[in-house]
Parts: sequence; structure tokens; C-alpha cells
Amino acid sequence: MRSNIKLVISNPLNKVEEKHFFEKEELKIILDLYAKMVSEGSWKDYGLSISSKQVGFSVFKNATENALYKICKNFKPKNKNLKYLITDLSGKILKNSHDLKTLLKNTNWKKL
Repeated sequence: MRSNIKLVISNPLNKVEEKHFFEKEELKIILDLYAKMVSEGSWKDYGLSISSKQVGFSVFKNATENALYKICKNFKPKNKNLKYLITDLSGKILKNSHDLKTLLKNTNWKKL
């Protein structure tokens, strides 16, 4: 007795997969800054938050306190300069740019 078996192949190359995280180079830039700030004694801890709209890297002075800043990447910004943001605890945008490296390099973290 023969049964009709159908082979279904799902081709992942045809799917457009949205990325909901920092890319490798972006994360390297952020972690390099984090290491520098930890060595200076300014930052002590970090946390990550991920949603469908943005990913955020929060930095803390102490692990028991609220975040000082949050470095965010918007996945679908309304304006190209709102792709990368630095926000405070309440979500107020302190600085923004279309380029992460430039944003972090040109930020005076001690005066922010």
C-alpha cells in the first residue's frame, strides 16, 4: 500500500526576518564605552530591555539604584536622527543621532 507523502521545505532565505537587538558592531561600541566608564568608576552595572519597537542598554551607578541613562536603538524611527537615543530615567531624550558611534563619542557623560 502506498501513501501519498508530501515534503514541505521551508526556505528561510525567502523570509525577511526583523532584527530586534543591537547588531554585533553596535554592541561592541556600547560595551567599549561601558568598559571605559566602569574603569573610571562612573558606571557599575547595566541592563538590557528589548521590545518590538526598540532595544535599550541601561547604565547604573549602583546596582540598587535606578538607571542613569539608557542608550536606545529604534527599529522604525519616524526621523533618521531618532534611530539612536540617549534618554534619562523618565524617557526624556537627552541626545539623538542617526549614527551610534558619533552619538556616544560626542557625549560628555560627566555633564549629561
